[in-house]
Amino acid sequence: MAEVVAMLLRREDIDARAYTDSTALFAALERAPVDCLVTDLRMPGADGLEVLRRARALDAELPVILMTAYATVPTALAAMREGAFDYVQKPFENDELVALVRRALDVTRLARENRYLRAELRQRFALDSFVAESALMRGVLDLVRRAARGRSTVLVTGESGTGKELVARALHYHSERVAGPFVAANCRAFASGVLESELFGHERGAFTGAERARPGLFERAQGGTVFLDEIGDVSLDFQAKLLRVLQERRVRRVGGDDERELDVRVVAATNRDLRAEVAAGRFREDLYFRLAVVPIELPPLRERRDDILPLARQFLAHANAELGRSVRGFGAEVERWLSAHAWPGNVRELENAIERGVVLARGDLLELGDVALDSRAPSENAGAPAADASGSLQAFLERAAAERIRGALAEAGGVKAEAARRLAIDRTTLYRLMRRYGVE
Repeated sequence: MAEVVAMLLRREDIDARAYTDSTALFAALERAPVDCLVTDLRMPGADGLEVLRRARALDAELPVILMTAYATVPTALAAMREGAFDYVQKPFENDELVALVRRALDVTRLARENRYLRAELRQRFALDSFVAESALMRGVLDLVRRAARGRSTVLVTGESGTGKELVARALHYHSERVAGPFVAANCRAFASGVLESELFGHERGAFTGAERARPGLFERAQGGTVFLDEIGDVSLDFQAKLLRVLQERRVRRVGGDDERELDVRVVAATNRDLRAEVAAGRFREDLYFRLAVVPIELPPLRERRDDILPLARQFLAHANAELGRSVRGFGAEVERWLSAHAWPGNVRELENAIERGVVLARGDLLELGDVALDSRAPSENAGAPAADASGSLQAFLERAAAERIRGALAEAGGVKAEAARRLAIDRTTLYRLMRRYGVE
């Protein structure tokens, strides 16, 4: 029977091997993992239940299919309670067994993919993989590591491009909620009424077009983490509703009467100064304190210059792998430019610059023209602001940033969206930098 079943499966392009001796079987299982095990229930020597127990002791996720006669169906059901994948009753149809084996193989494949993806995510968001040569960033990562252990709401602040979502994901993957979902929402992307439905869900008929009930992001994140990006942009009306959800740990869908218990951790982020927004009456003070139980402020890249070159090397390796290139490193001029640039778009701008350089590189070293298309060597750049020997490097960089913004606005005919695109930053960052540098 074992040889016949193996032959049947091989005919269906499934690599199958037959064993009629339990000692040989277990020796093979110890040598190399398998994707599925089919065993009879009653056999001489080790019976099917013993095979099940010993095989799953070697691999707890191994799907085991039992073959059984009618009289032993209750035993097969008991075996399933011990972890068997399924059973097939003899006599069986060939197609029935093949379909069952294929389903078990799919489960194994999905489990392996899930393990691989989780390992990849852990590696990507592991705090040890964050570049933190600067003392400032090391302090931030220490705070993130300690905050991850708790369940308190976290408010991550910082300029656009500093990595707020990356920190939010790290908080999740280093917490006890790592097995739960991580659900992100950009609050700025939705109108107030739509945002309420998106986060809290809605019942059928709650509004025009609500043809069926739909759970919101809070419900879908049960047991995990909700990341509310751009929280500083929501309306005062929505702030009041969000505050109630955070206080009560319960959510009511739009158009519904019933409240649902929530088991989620909330991480919020904004590039706005929420204290100033509270003082201006645009953000509720009680919501601010509810969100900022653990405040984490990410420094801009210009304040962590020790991290610029290590980050650039990391992005270079990633871009090489993604684009199939083999750029070895940076020319000396590029390193000087990377270290001195103001980086108004922060880490995101740096990553984009390195990717652009890898795409455009003519040789195995990145040159300044590859990385900074709108820049020339300092000796050639007649439009650059003159260096002030008595001034600080920071003041010089700020003047250079202001001049570059003015140039981008002029090139774009005053259209701020186009100027922001040319500068590789978003419009909000452009507005903030214009205010900071006094650019009209």
